[in-house]
Amino acid sequence: MIRINLLAVEREAKKKKATFQAGQKITLACGFILVLTAGVVGWRYWLLARESTQMDAEIATAQSETTRLHGIIQQVQAFEQQKAQLQQRVVLIEQLRKSQTGPVHMLDQLSRSLPPMLWLTTLKQDDTSITIDGRSTTQTGVSDFVGNLESSGYFKKSVDIVSSQAEAATTQAPEIVKFQLKAVFQTPGEPTPAPAAAAGRGGKK
Repeated sequence: MIRINLLAVEREAKKKKATFQAGQKITLACGFILVLTAGVVGWRYWLLARESTQMDAEIATAQSETTRLHGIIQQVQAFEQQKAQLQQRVVLIEQLRKSQTGPVHMLDQLSRSLPPMLWLTTLKQDDTSITIDGRSTTQTGVSDFVGNLESSGYFKKSVDIVSSQAEAATTQAPEIVKFQLKAVFQTPGEPTPAPAAAAGRGGKK
């Protein structure tokens, strides 16, 4: 008589089934973890991609604004250069105007200050300093000429007489006084500097 141990077989089958079910649970758990990990990675990638797109848009906007501001800065610099050039032209025109009117007024005042029987032979100008050479039939004429220059307002006081020499009269020509003056031309309204001697006395007090 043959006896078959079915109980051991059933136990073995149950053991294999339990092992199989445990393996399925582990597989499902691993699969779930993988799916969850993939979802987290995908969400993180989408978030980073979105932030990158936003940053790219902000960078493009900043670059566009920088380009616009750069153009404005160049325009402002061009305007500043034009302004500086115009100011230089205005200053140059003023200087030319003054330099043109100065000699005109000076010659006009010299002509107005000439007394009778006195004439000029040489006129030299070094900046505002003027050296005048002339002739007069009398010494009084030279003094009158100096007084006229000082009272005109176009020459700083005092007008210096550098030299004055009388040439002896002859049968063919009367006595002639040769003179040389030195004066400083100024436009009316300019302050007259104080004499050096007066300034020195003021410093000692």
